[in-house]
Amino acid sequence: MNRRIFISGASSGIGFELARHYLESGATVGLLARRPDKLSFFAENWPESARIYSADVRDLPAIQSAARDFISHCGCPDIVIANAGISIGNLTEFSEDIDSVQDIFDTNVIGMIKTFQPYIHGMKAAKSGKLVGIASVAGFRGLPGAGAYSSSKAAAINYLESLRSELYGSGVDVVTICPGYVDTPMTAHNPYPMPFLVPADRAAKKIANAISSGKLFYTFPWQMMIVGKIMVMLPKRLHALVFSKAPHKPRRESF
Repeated sequence: MNRRIFISGASSGIGFELARHYLESGATVGLLARRPDKLSFFAENWPESARIYSADVRDLPAIQSAARDFISHCGCPDIVIANAGISIGNLTEFSEDIDSVQDIFDTNVIGMIKTFQPYIHGMKAAKSGKLVGIASVAGFRGLPGAGAYSSSKAAAINYLESLRSELYGSGVDVVTICPGYVDTPMTAHNPYPMPFLVPADRAAKKIANAISSGKLFYTFPWQMMIVGKIMVMLPKRLHALVFSKAPHKPRRESF
């Protein structure tokens, strides 16, 4: 059976490698990104299987239009992966960082919701399907200089948990993926060591395996799963002390 997959944020990093993985396996894949030119590789190599959509996940009408087109030509997807995300360093003391905070939440949280919304009725009618949200180990505890990113990923984790309860018994699974550090353009400029860094293609395979095996919550690599559990257990004052000297992700004007 030919699987149907829809992926947001497919132009680079994890999303790009997930798209490659599924297309190589013979699936029909809808690829959505703000930069459609970055998806030409897929259009050239899989012209019959790759459907390209230019849209920002913050733009609900554009997302809904892409969904209607994909469903009309390919059918309701078996898997929808809300992968689009951004990370910008921010500090609350600077008013000019507020716009960055807004962009992060609009993309990482609201964008995830907008990506899923057009498919839920169809999946419920079919009594099957998987909605997969890419969160992060960074959502387990707040990180200095990355308050917006950490809290957006914490919000994503909790949103996915809520959605899982809402869809319980419907035949639709909700899957939460929490990677550690993955070697992508988003992490390339981090000015600090990134322990247990995973190549993007290997990360994509791990994610695809977790989805196919029926996991509902998956953290990788295993070393970061342990780190994440330790972070959760740290008392608040000790957490603040330990991370008070940690280096910050650079603040940027745009993404």
